[in-house]
Amino acid sequence: MDEKKKKVPVTILLPAYNEELSIGDTIRRIRELYPNYEILVVDDGSTDTTLQKAMEAGANVWPHPYNIGNGAAIKSGLRAAQGEWVVMMDADGQHAPEDIARLLEHKDTYDMVVGARSSNSETAMHRDIANTVYNWFASYVTKFKVEDLTSGFRLVRLSTARQFIYLLPNTFSYPSTLTMAYLRSGRSVKYVPIETKYRIGKSKIKLFQDGTRFFLIITKIATLFSPLRVFLPISAAFFAVALGYYFYTFVTAARFTNMSAMLFNSSIIIFMIGLVAEQISQMRYDRVE
Repeated sequence: MDEKKKKVPVTILLPAYNEELSIGDTIRRIRELYPNYEILVVDDGSTDTTLQKAMEAGANVWPHPYNIGNGAAIKSGLRAAQGEWVVMMDADGQHAPEDIARLLEHKDTYDMVVGARSSNSETAMHRDIANTVYNWFASYVTKFKVEDLTSGFRLVRLSTARQFIYLLPNTFSYPSTLTMAYLRSGRSVKYVPIETKYRIGKSKIKLFQDGTRFFLIITKIATLFSPLRVFLPISAAFFAVALGYYFYTFVTAARFTNMSAMLFNSSIIIFMIGLVAEQISQMRYDRVE
């Protein structure tokens, strides 16, 4: 098995769920460009002919018995991949196989290379707005300019990515978790501008249901990797409100109220929780290293 792994420099990993309209053509285009690379499709319990079409196109297929989630498919793929490097990309026709070479150009310099969707990409306006908010929040938390937090088109070294499998969720938010895990642990990340096309077939993401869940996941990820970047502003806000309210009551009634005391105490408690969370986060990364 070790000798076989050395002979496969790159694994192209495609998580797929009901992508029968695009999966075959995507695999054939990749095969024409990179005949020596492993093409690994993780079929996440598709109810159509995705699995059959992937096999007919010549890909190695790892099937899930039922639909678990896009992130779960990525985790299965990382466990089964044989290449030293892994390129993760969507199977719905959004990502151009020709752009794989642009990511590979930087593999010897960076720990992770991400295809960042440019303004010329064919994307829905509401997703552009949401991604802008997510990118800003992630940039604040990691102190690094995150250009495309949710991009599913990325290159990683397999041995490094496997260290973070336990952190990845089973849902669509695995790219954000992986990005923040790399940046928080001091890994280098490179963004390469790409242009994407509209997906072939129906999107699996529901705007309000998945949008709300994704925002909660992003918040959880932020507190997981850099707790003080979240707790400190909240603590400061409580302290500022407490100070302002105390000033108001002192001027109008010359007294220190119970509300002011509660706000000051809340500010201190939130700050101390942030400190404890920061220490726990650092201890976890020390064990990983």
